[in-house]
Amino acid sequence: MKKIIFLLCFMFIATILQAQDKQSPILFIYDASGSMWGQIDGKSKKEIASEVLSNIVDSLPENQNIGLVAYGHRNKGNCDDIEYIADIANEDKTRVINAIKSINPLGKTPLARSATLVIDSLKVNSTKATIILVTDGIESCDGNICDVVTKAQSDGIDFKMHIVGFGLKEDEKQQLICAAEASNGNYYDAENAAGLNDVLIDATKLTVDEPDGNFSIYAEKNGEPVDAWIKPKDAVTKKDLEGSRTYRRKGWVYLPPGKYDIEVKPLEGSDIPAKYISVEIKEGEVKHQDINFDGGILQVATTNNSQPWDSTVKMYDQLTGNLIAQSRTYGKAQQMEVLAGTYKIVYQALALDGTETVFTKNDVEVEGNSITESNHDFSSGVAMIGVQSESGELIDATVNFYEELSGKNVSGSRTYTSSRSNPKKFVLNPGTYKVKIQTLGKHKGYNESFSLTIKEGDTIEKLIITSN
Repeated sequence: MKKIIFLLCFMFIATILQAQDKQSPILFIYDASGSMWGQIDGKSKKEIASEVLSNIVDSLPENQNIGLVAYGHRNKGNCDDIEYIADIANEDKTRVINAIKSINPLGKTPLARSATLVIDSLKVNSTKATIILVTDGIESCDGNICDVVTKAQSDGIDFKMHIVGFGLKEDEKQQLICAAEASNGNYYDAENAAGLNDVLIDATKLTVDEPDGNFSIYAEKNGEPVDAWIKPKDAVTKKDLEGSRTYRRKGWVYLPPGKYDIEVKPLEGSDIPAKYISVEIKEGEVKHQDINFDGGILQVATTNNSQPWDSTVKMYDQLTGNLIAQSRTYGKAQQMEVLAGTYKIVYQALALDGTETVFTKNDVEVEGNSITESNHDFSSGVAMIGVQSESGELIDATVNFYEELSGKNVSGSRTYTSSRSNPKKFVLNPGTYKVKIQTLGKHKGYNESFSLTIKEGDTIEKLIITSN
């Protein structure tokens, strides 16, 4: 009897723990309006959304309740063409995935009516949920989704709505941004498949079960919003907390009471480094901070004898000596975007030997929201060194150039026995060099040294004829 009672108690406790671990439902509102046949990168938005959303649903926990509502997929002109395909009690991911893949975009975009249907179902079922709306268009049925969400929140219906604008124009977003913010949710822009995947991953993590953010960041660069990572760390324990992104809007994180070090790093392919801030949060506080990443562009180009030349270019902070950015010219002007400031620029010519293949320019000032040009011209001449026997046979040999004054070895190679490399071409800074020849192979044992003066733009040919 005791064993039975123990077993029943264990099962009861396990059931309670499982219920506590289970997340509230996630309900997707899927745009199946006719505009989803529009193309992005050679694929229809319908194909992209179907594939990405199916993968996202498949990645959710097995015990996650997943609802699905679709609009515009059955009737071309009907604003009430909204179907509750899977309700919030559904745990069958396959059912949702199959439905998403089979939906055929056709009709209008009744955003407000779709939101009303979903929110009313939460009210009837006395439950809370995370609603994720994916749309490629604006309201086309005279509704206002922001008004719907705002009223539902004031009525005490518990939900968080994230909205993904898939390929929307800037002037089409305001009502959607308003609706998302009214429910403490996020509005996301997605321009392609990768972007849609990223924002849906974020949206499915920031559920209604998570505490609302209490610290926000708005990042801008040269007066324009910029996407940035927000990475908080406990200042005492050094433990990383859940971060977020700004997506060119306000980015929110939740910070329990305490002190935090927060890294804010701009994205979008910039060389501008992260900024670090310290924040203290007290019980019940909500804080915000603007972060400015004003930067400028350094445009670099290198030439050799005034002709385009391939080089590496590195930017160092003038004060700390830290490497900030680097690029390679490939014979063309290149740009690096960095914080406004003073830099040391180091140019290193490629495919050029000698004692002046590296040039350093100090005190290069990069101003915010402007382009600063910084170029350098290297100089060179060409030496063509050939080695052959008295009978005209090409001979393999090592050829080494030493700077005459310092004795420094600046270049070396082999002639081999091919007409493609014998004579061997050397591109060198102007100067006087000591050249040492040493034959190899069956002609091994011949050595010769001579001086050679290279002038800018000149080509000198030197043929060594061995006697062995």
